[in-house]
Amino acid sequence: MKAISTKSKIVFLSTFPPRQCGIATYTQDTIKGITDVFGKSVTCEICELVENPNTKSKQAFTLNTKNREEYTSVAQKINKDDSVKLVHIQHEFGLFGGNYGDHLLDFLNEIKKPVTYTFHSVIPNPNDELKTFVKLLLSYSNSVFVMTNQSEEILIRDYDIAKDIITCVPHGTHVVVYEPPYIAKEKFNIQDRLVLSTFGLLGEGKNIETGLKALPKIIENTPNALYLIIGKTHPNNVINGVDTYRNKLEEMVADLHLQDHVRFINEYLDTDQLLEYLKATDIYMFTSKDPNQAVSGTFSYAMSCACPIVASKIPHTKEVLTADSGILVDIGDEDQFAEAAIKLLSDENLREEMGKSSFRKTRASSWENVGIIHMNTYKKLMDKTYEIKYSYPSIQLAHIKKMTTELGMIQFSKISVPDLSSGYTLDDNARALVALCMHYKLTQDKDDLPYILIYLDFIERCQKPKGNFMNYVDQYNREHIEQNAEVNLEDSNTRAIWALGTVVSHSDILPESITKKASKCLLNSLKWAETIQSPRSIGFATKGLYLYHSTVPNLYVAAIINKLNAKLLSNYELCATKDWKWFENYLTYGNGILPESMLYAYLVTNKPIYKKVALESLDFLSSKMFYDDSFRVISNNGWYHKGSEPEQYGEQPIDVSYTIQTLNSFYNAFKTPEYKQQMKTAFNWFLGKNHLNQIMYNPVSGGGYDGLEKDNVNLNQGAESTVCFLTARLIMENLKLSDSKVIPLMKAKSNIAINS
Repeated sequence: MKAISTKSKIVFLSTFPPRQCGIATYTQDTIKGITDVFGKSVTCEICELVENPNTKSKQAFTLNTKNREEYTSVAQKINKDDSVKLVHIQHEFGLFGGNYGDHLLDFLNEIKKPVTYTFHSVIPNPNDELKTFVKLLLSYSNSVFVMTNQSEEILIRDYDIAKDIITCVPHGTHVVVYEPPYIAKEKFNIQDRLVLSTFGLLGEGKNIETGLKALPKIIENTPNALYLIIGKTHPNNVINGVDTYRNKLEEMVADLHLQDHVRFINEYLDTDQLLEYLKATDIYMFTSKDPNQAVSGTFSYAMSCACPIVASKIPHTKEVLTADSGILVDIGDEDQFAEAAIKLLSDENLREEMGKSSFRKTRASSWENVGIIHMNTYKKLMDKTYEIKYSYPSIQLAHIKKMTTELGMIQFSKISVPDLSSGYTLDDNARALVALCMHYKLTQDKDDLPYILIYLDFIERCQKPKGNFMNYVDQYNREHIEQNAEVNLEDSNTRAIWALGTVVSHSDILPESITKKASKCLLNSLKWAETIQSPRSIGFATKGLYLYHSTVPNLYVAAIINKLNAKLLSNYELCATKDWKWFENYLTYGNGILPESMLYAYLVTNKPIYKKVALESLDFLSSKMFYDDSFRVISNNGWYHKGSEPEQYGEQPIDVSYTIQTLNSFYNAFKTPEYKQQMKTAFNWFLGKNHLNQIMYNPVSGGGYDGLEKDNVNLNQGAESTVCFLTARLIMENLKLSDSKVIPLMKAKSNIAINS
């Protein structure tokens, strides 16, 4: 018997590829964004708008827009599918038959599902007929998406539309891995050229002529300039096989003797190819001549690929393009275009900074984030009883590998470019070692082993004769330096112990040479480990020692675990009150490791007091981080002090990851369903369930963003945040795989009761 799908369906009324049309591509990308984030519980289907009744569509529904009867019949077909919860109409006046496309009203009069629109055109100063028609459309829905603030203002001012039914969502952009143009140029063998480009389906509105007329002056200043004109001519502009517009442009190139400086890429490129061309671009030339063009996808894509831009003044560019990311010029003014391009071509640093600014601005408009905005509006329109669940992204190691040299993992990254000058830390290499061991256990991918060895060798080189560790290695001199010795050095040392214990705990799958090396380092650290004082250091050391003891039972290790956690217990007894069940008078970073330490101490010693404090402290911590179905990280902006209100914003991935790790340990030990649900809620923070509704990772490379601030995401993808995201993602993958199985936490092979 065939299983019945429980997914909700959203039907998009739109053109769709292979039709070469901007709205078709927009719809395809919108659906991908929604599916990437919510595909676990939502399916998107197409009601394809076609003009040829013989068109063979592969979509769930088709609507021949020239056949008025189909508007009603298609609505009836959609009504019969109980799993369809919403119809989203991509609206452009020319897409539908009749005056202003009013044949669409036949569909709206018949459809019984909730409806919303995306208005791709919002015409200012409408006549009475147009204004009445737009208001009539919205009377069927009370929901509409627009892509610029100006479009929203026009609807409110000129059409008397209520603000609360309008959702302003930026035109989506593809996430790319940031890199300077010279890297992408190598793929096209144009390393020796300074590249200007424009792309899109060509037509008169693109006004490429202005760019060509500006080019001779640009070449006088920059003799190696190359202008790429990327894209096919719009099908509507090719009449009887004659491409009049392109012919005109080619004649201009010949007349102006620009053959060595202009290259036509006469193809309808797939997205990846297009993005590579944009990444190779030094200046993007946006030459559109339509003063009322509400939004431009080509302009958005160029910004998202870190292109500095010279742009005509249209509503979209005037709203988005500020002086730190490009230069606005008057429509059709070739002299202004030439002057602006020359200014940018003459200043590489200015281009780089403008490109980075453009890149940062468009991360909020990634298709994944656009999908989140759409879903937040959909939930207001759809059946409230249906739960929308986040989907997990694929597990990616590309950025971690990019950040790793033969010496170890580099500390910081400028966006996605490793910052070699930041050197290497024990902290980062220890966390990376833990994550790669987890990945190897999950995948048995032999490519992980060289990285595991690199991180382990780094830790071994950092170990000093007394068993403790140096924290920092300079990239250039490859020397160990006591950097920040007074700050958290004990923490970094104990994270090394955690990593070493992790390696030993994987001795059943790792090569013996690796586990022996880790075991030797860990045993050498034991004498020093007895002296650890700070609470979190005790926690990290306990975790590593527990993992070691669970694999190689050792009375001395068990005694150290008890000794360290007796100190931690003493902290708890000093600080804990009825309303503050904690080890300190404040909550700072990595808080989850403290109750987790108590848990491991209980599992080794069987002392009830450790179990009691472990459960009490975790419940207290959870009460400060979980609210209804949301998760909020303890802010690093002043932290959370006993007797005061918690600070807001300043949230870091490391704390999300540590919380998930702690909950995972407690769930494996006690199988309490609440812990598993809290893990999912916390991980949703990475997926966009946060106060900015933005993803906190790069889905292409697996890089983790460094922080969530009040108004923006810190897009740098350093070692700490990237490894912490990967660790959390691997835990969630194991949780998903074990949902149908019972896998208890591996207890110590010898549960030894130790007296105080």
